[in-house]
Amino acid sequence: MDTILARAKRVAEEAEVFMVSVEETPVQFEANRLKHIQSKQSRYIALRIIRNGRIGYAITTNLADRQNLVDAAVETAEFSMAARFEMPSPTVYPQIKVFDPNVESVPPEAMAKLGEELIGAVRRHSEDILCEAEVAKATILTHIINSCGGEVSYKQTVFSLGIEGQLIRDTDMLFVGESESSCHPLTDTKAIADVVLRQLELAKEQASIPSKLLPVIFTPNGVASALISPLMAAFNGKIVLEGASPIGDRLGEPVFDEKLSLSDDPTIDYRPQSCPADDEGIPSQRTILIEKGTVASFIYDLQTAALAHTQSTGNGGRNHGGSPTPTPSAFIITPGNTTFDEMVSDVKEGLVIEHLMGAEQGNILSGDFSGNVLLGYKVENGRIVGRVKDTMVSGNVYQLLKQITAIGSDAKWVGSSLNTPSLYCPCVSVASK
Repeated sequence: MDTILARAKRVAEEAEVFMVSVEETPVQFEANRLKHIQSKQSRYIALRIIRNGRIGYAITTNLADRQNLVDAAVETAEFSMAARFEMPSPTVYPQIKVFDPNVESVPPEAMAKLGEELIGAVRRHSEDILCEAEVAKATILTHIINSCGGEVSYKQTVFSLGIEGQLIRDTDMLFVGESESSCHPLTDTKAIADVVLRQLELAKEQASIPSKLLPVIFTPNGVASALISPLMAAFNGKIVLEGASPIGDRLGEPVFDEKLSLSDDPTIDYRPQSCPADDEGIPSQRTILIEKGTVASFIYDLQTAALAHTQSTGNGGRNHGGSPTPTPSAFIITPGNTTFDEMVSDVKEGLVIEHLMGAEQGNILSGDFSGNVLLGYKVENGRIVGRVKDTMVSGNVYQLLKQITAIGSDAKWVGSSLNTPSLYCPCVSVASK
């Protein structure tokens, strides 16, 4: 890395070298059986330069290919955009715990046993269910150095455990599933299995639902599949700069229900999306995006922050080694004090959405969504009475989140980048065949 930086400094005003090394072991199950166990290693180096005031960028997996990497970055700088930022100088980084050596010592055989336990627990409930499962571990080393003296290096572990089940009976197809991830080893399959078993129990009976405006409770998984993509786009500083965000000019204004607060937080210990710095070497910080319904901030990397005449929020991310762009780390919706059961008991006739399929195919930037209810339940007189089939819901995220009946106390991690409770919306368009 030092050699690459030294060569780049000879041909550019500023330079930055970004290296990621990954060692991972996924254990995968298909159709209830172990499919494969493999261990793989990968490493890449990315070089970003500012040459004649313009950004050059190149990436390689060949670590001996130093001069070609520098030459490629110089070539791209000729045709690239003007740099409006400076590389960060030496600074102090927050102490965020993201490494647990116990992850590295979990043997593949123990991982396979976890997958077998998970599938076994689900199949004891429904013998004819077809399950796919994955147990995976990874160790990631990230190192960034630049010509202004900025440098950060950290090691992270990730362990994940998940299952998806498919139950086919005649023309009826039921999909269930749950997953969990952490920087610690996950050794208890019971919590994940219990969620799937509850889904199977609630889906035993079928129920019809009318086509009309109805109250809908989005579970945490439902929130993730229906409502989050438009928000991630709307708070992206690049989209705000382009004038494409519907809330880009509403900073400081009440846009959402005052019960709703949202932050982006990569500073939580032992979470896979946490880190001491973003991919540009800017210290990580918690950024409040919605405060009691009011738009409080957007997320920025160095370039978009400079163009917006503000500071980077430490959200410069490189998707698979690409050039930095504003990237959410972990969206956290502040929980309320209403239990899920209290929400259900308040509904005379309505719907619980566990998973919506295809919602992200709508006009994400406008907040419109429309999707098939992959897993959802009818509520009658305060009680879940069965699973709905052939049902769609549609709406606009900004309209739904402007009026929220209740926010749940049941916050949980969905994947590694969202922590959310259930959301109870009073009026959603429901259509069924």
